[in-house]
Amino acid sequence: MIIADNVTVSRSGRKLIDSISIDLKPGQFTVVIGPNGAGKSTLMKVLSGEMTPDSGLVSYYGTSVDLCQPANLAKRRAVLPQATQLAFPFTALEIARMGAVAHGALNPNEEARKALSRVGLRGFESRPYPSMSGGEQQRVQFARALAQVPQPVVDGIPRALFLDEPTASLDLGHQISVLETARDFASAGGMVLAILHDLNLAAEFADHLVVLHHGRVVAEGPCHETVSDEMIASVYGIAGAVGRVPASHIPYILPQSRNR
Repeated sequence: MIIADNVTVSRSGRKLIDSISIDLKPGQFTVVIGPNGAGKSTLMKVLSGEMTPDSGLVSYYGTSVDLCQPANLAKRRAVLPQATQLAFPFTALEIARMGAVAHGALNPNEEARKALSRVGLRGFESRPYPSMSGGEQQRVQFARALAQVPQPVVDGIPRALFLDEPTASLDLGHQISVLETARDFASAGGMVLAILHDLNLAAEFADHLVVLHHGRVVAEGPCHETVSDEMIASVYGIAGAVGRVPASHIPYILPQSRNR
């Protein structure tokens, strides 16, 4: 289990995240939603060990993340950032291979090819990354993350996927495919934390929904209990018509213009 206990990050006198406590559990797909500037990416950086909080503690299986060696941490979790800037024209295979090397794969090229195939990019191995579309680049980076944690559980210890807006630049079919892959990872015993802006995708895939606003958790729980017209109005400042799919009670959101 990955636990954040009362973590706070401040910059220039402003609290980016404020006294947040959250647990990532094996077998659970956690989705974080909230408006721009709510602190979502900062929270992910703290949970993944990329950023040290000003106060509070993040622990992996009872050990402070600060005490985890980078090589060991890389084998326990993989991160798909919101954006990736590359200075060299790596191929798709070379980028996916970085994840396999971090994992310690005996045959990193083969593992990288498997990961590219999982995201629908078989045959793209030799394509230069800069020549690819934004959606293709996003899927290459997802392949890198999958190559880094190819198995959800290793020696009884769950692995984690951290996905910051993994559906950005993707068409609808690939959005569903990426989130289904992440859900399968969680269903097999891994831990997944994803940041999403599409509330309907969040409601469809999240086992546990966390709502951030002004750096604080303002609501969390199962989607059918968390998503409401009142929450949409208070967090996003718009009227939201929240319905329910009859068979599953999964909520869906039809946002309304302020001028209506």
